[in-house]
Amino acid sequence: MINYYKGNERTGFVEIQEAIEGCWINVIDPNEKEIELIKNLGIPGDYVTYSLDQDERPRTEKEDDGTTLILIKIPFDDTNNGDVPYETIPLGIIFNEIHLITVCKHDNDILAELLKSKYKGFSTAKKIRFILRILLLAATKFLFYLRQINRHVDQIEDKLQASMRNREVLELLKYQKSLVYFQTALKSNELMLERLQKTALFHRYEEDEDLLEDVVTENQQAIEMVVIAENILTSTMNAFGSIISNNLNVVMKFLASVTIVLSIPTIITSYFGMNVFIPFSDRPWAYFGIIALFVVVSMIVIWIFNRKNWF
Repeated sequence: MINYYKGNERTGFVEIQEAIEGCWINVIDPNEKEIELIKNLGIPGDYVTYSLDQDERPRTEKEDDGTTLILIKIPFDDTNNGDVPYETIPLGIIFNEIHLITVCKHDNDILAELLKSKYKGFSTAKKIRFILRILLLAATKFLFYLRQINRHVDQIEDKLQASMRNREVLELLKYQKSLVYFQTALKSNELMLERLQKTALFHRYEEDEDLLEDVVTENQQAIEMVVIAENILTSTMNAFGSIISNNLNVVMKFLASVTIVLSIPTIITSYFGMNVFIPFSDRPWAYFGIIALFVVVSMIVIWIFNRKNWF
């Protein structure tokens, strides 16, 4: 799918029907025909395929004609489809003197939020500032998803306190995987941003320099928050693994105590049920006496177990 947008400080984004100079071309999961269409604009085909490869790492590349690729990793909400609720996917930003193109395998919140936003002094014709806005949104979106992960983890922790199953721990493991993906992507993005800081193209205007500093700061903050969250989650999983084991031991202790108490009437009635001479067998109160005996003995055992906190 290919969409064309033109935007300036006053009107915001307006969708147009074809590629013109100074527009934004948004490409989502293109087919072969659409890839050929992008290549006809003078864009290397490898730049498009790199942006669609899940295993590509963040980096920058530049052709001799000035066409530049900035490949970053962005967070992706996959809670409805995948085993890992939050993953990272590559987003390619390709630009030259005429065109500015974003390429991604999936429709994502970052580009959707960019379309809804109206930034002061923002225009699709100002390509470098446009790119920096995308990078800033990506860094802030990591922090947004991190807060969601922490909220889900808190909810699972409430269930874990009384749990004896592994399901809650497995849920935590899924979020731990998401944090590992986030940390890896953010560190790779950090290396890519360091290269951008050395590029003269991003230092032409003071506003662009300030915006790039904001991007680097947000990315570093996201790295620190992810590391903290991952350490806390790892400690939590270890602690609750012990809690689940302890909860199971408590249940087993209770069942063992109940089994001992229930075995007392069985032992007494088995003794008085033998086909040999039994004391008091000729007494009319023997039946009720036997019942009273195992009730008293059972109550004594229950009292002893209760004193030892075995119930």
